[in-house]
Amino acid sequence: MIRQQPTYDWRMADTPWLDAREAHVWQSYRDAYRELSIALENRLTANSGLSGADYALLHPLSNADDGVLRTRDLGRSVGWERSRLSHQVSRMEKRGLVVREECVSDARGSMVRITPAGRQAIEAAAPDHVDAVRTYLFDKLSPEEQDLLGGLCDRILAGLPARDLCRVPGAPADC
Repeated sequence: MIRQQPTYDWRMADTPWLDAREAHVWQSYRDAYRELSIALENRLTANSGLSGADYALLHPLSNADDGVLRTRDLGRSVGWERSRLSHQVSRMEKRGLVVREECVSDARGSMVRITPAGRQAIEAAAPDHVDAVRTYLFDKLSPEEQDLLGGLCDRILAGLPARDLCRVPGAPADC
């Protein structure tokens, strides 16, 4: 006797599946996010030699007082966990874009400072990066659509669970 393997029937699931409209919106969002990210990264790298991760960290550092931020604040500003941030800062240190410093006000903390080479790199990259964002995103939308997109993104972000970026056991409350 041949025994038939049980099959999964989505119609019996407790969670309702996406309808055709929802599936289209979800797939369009995923495709647009992916392709926009790739286009921006490729153009940034081709025109400046910076990666998207380099730019993501150099931007808040270049806007910070004295070009320095606590490591935890830099990580929070880009939504990265400690491990990813540490590896990226190490790569950037080797290239002379940033330096790590001790935090004088808290021996448990550390600081990341943009170097003159890092500042020069982001200042050279920024005009073309802004042009790319404008070309690939904003030029495709009317001002009203831009406002709508911004409002929708704000609403989605407000409904998401908060992430704990300090997941190391024993990390200080303000890691």
